[in-house]
Amino acid sequence: MSEPGPTEWTTEPVGVGPWEGEWPTDERYDPELLADGDRRNVVDHYRYWRREAVVEHLDTRRHEFHVAIENFQHDHNIGTVVRTANAFAAEAVHIVGRKRWNRRGAMVTDRYQHVLHHPDVDDLLAYATEHDLSLVAVDNTPGSVPIETASLPRRSLLVFGQEGPGLSEPARQAAAITVSIAQFGSTRSINAGVAAGIVMHAWVREHADLGSAWK
Repeated sequence: MSEPGPTEWTTEPVGVGPWEGEWPTDERYDPELLADGDRRNVVDHYRYWRREAVVEHLDTRRHEFHVAIENFQHDHNIGTVVRTANAFAAEAVHIVGRKRWNRRGAMVTDRYQHVLHHPDVDDLLAYATEHDLSLVAVDNTPGSVPIETASLPRRSLLVFGQEGPGLSEPARQAAAITVSIAQFGSTRSINAGVAAGIVMHAWVREHADLGSAWK
């Protein structure tokens, strides 16, 4: 079943109506979507595809960075991070701590993005070691490297903490590099969901094949 039509931009249905003409025989297509129309918030390439087929195809084009979310007190930020990770084709999003979170902010992208849970930082660090990921801490602390000039490892685990408390000490200690985001206004911090998007895009600018981006 397709998701509800309206998005945060409009109250009008989005997407496409029922398939016109002879139906395709490719098994990636969903008969229900072909019959009723596809109102999901997906790129045109995936119109009428089954959700499982979309995920399977995304798995062939995901990037080599992971995103971890630690100490998030406001879980609407988790949804923002998941949605942005989906847009930049992150390999996976890791949530450290409580397993339940408000999925509304993800705008259904969590159906297409691999989201993993870790009970604590030690479990996350074990995963990073097992999968040969270099931990990149994102924190405005003394000694951090500006993201604007930093070179990020290709196989990165980008770790973000909550505004205020920031990252836990074990995460800081395990980091191969700590990066910060240059700020020029009066506030000492920026929204954690926004910070995650900035750093993910920095990875994309350095490592991604921009020719493979959706037009």
